[in-house]
Formats: sequence, C-alpha cells, structure tokens
Amino acid sequence: MAEKVYTVSMPKISNIVGIDEVGRGPLAGPVTLCACSVTADFNMGWFAGIRDSKKLSAKKREEWFARAQAARDAGAMRWSVVSRTAREIDRDGITGAIRSALAECLATLGLDPSGTSVLLDGSLKAPVAYVHQETFIKGDEKIPLISMASVIAKVTRDGHMDKMAKKYPAYGFERHKGYGTALHLAAISSNGMTPIHRKSFMKGLL
Repeated sequence: MAEKVYTVSMPKISNIVGIDEVGRGPLAGPVTLCACSVTADFNMGWFAGIRDSKKLSAKKREEWFARAQAARDAGAMRWSVVSRTAREIDRDGITGAIRSALAECLATLGLDPSGTSVLLDGSLKAPVAYVHQETFIKGDEKIPLISMASVIAKVTRDGHMDKMAKKYPAYGFERHKGYGTALHLAAISSNGMTPIHRKSFMKGLL
C-alpha cells in the first residue's frame, strides 16, 4: 500500500508593506509611523529616484507625497499613518509608543497577516502574527517602499509641527520640528515647556 503524502500549502503573498517612523528623537511633538502597502504585483519601478526622507529636500518630499496621494486615489497604493503624542511617549516610553503605533498602522490596513510581507526600517518589528517580516538596517535608504513610508510619515509630522509653530510661536517649531537645537533649548529655558514637550526627554538638558 502506497504511503500517503501530505502537503502543506503555503499562503501566497498578496501585499507588501513598508514601515518607517519619524520623530523618535525630538524633545517635542509626536512620533509618527507610516505603513505603506502595495500589491505583490505592483511595478516597483514607480519608486525610481526615491530616497530616505531625510536625504530629500522639503520640495522633493512634497512631490513624492503628492505622487503617493495620486496613486492612493487611483487604488494602486494604500497607507496608514499613526502618531503618538508627547503625553503618550512620557507614559509608555518611546519604544512602547512606537510599538503600539506600528501595530495600529497594520491593523488599520486590515491585511491578512499570513499573506503580507512586511519590510521594516532600523530596529522596528511587526506583531508576531506577521510571519513574513524582515527588518533592514538603513532600510529607508535601501528599500523604496520603506522610503515611501518615511516620506509620508515625515510630511505628515512636519505639517503637524508647522501647525504647532502657530499655536506656540515662541519656540520656532517650524524651523527645528521639535528637535533639540540651540534655538529650541533657549526657547524652553526662557518660556518653559508646552503641553507638546516630552517631559521624559528633558531630564538633564535644562
């Protein structure tokens, strides 16, 4: 009697997601994550010329963001952006805030974890349900889909900080986006902290 052979069917990868975060290090403002999703058969040549958001000018970032919006409107791309406030960062720590924001980004996209390939930058990790995940050191420089997520996250966060600059004009948020520049530290020394400052990041600085 022939031995019965059992086979296990592997799930087909239907979607690829690139994930990056911006705003890990500032003294003020949120940390912002983006999960950018395309189908597995998406023409990756569309991303030709994109780079890590930190290496693109503000004008180029806006141009790529507009292209991504057009692709989303055409149904060729999806993304989710989630931020965690200074208060949430103080409560949960920056690592905890990033972890929960990342999980929310993926949940919002509503993709089947078993059929999704997740590509992440730096030290980021997706929830364990996403068995097809890989983290890349300097992924925002090497993986175009991560670069796109980086651009979307940065344009979103920078826009928020520009609004905060109008709300708190003494701090120059439109210039440094909350990072610990000499101008920013001098403003904090003169005026104190705002509700969008990360108290847990201020120890020993003032």
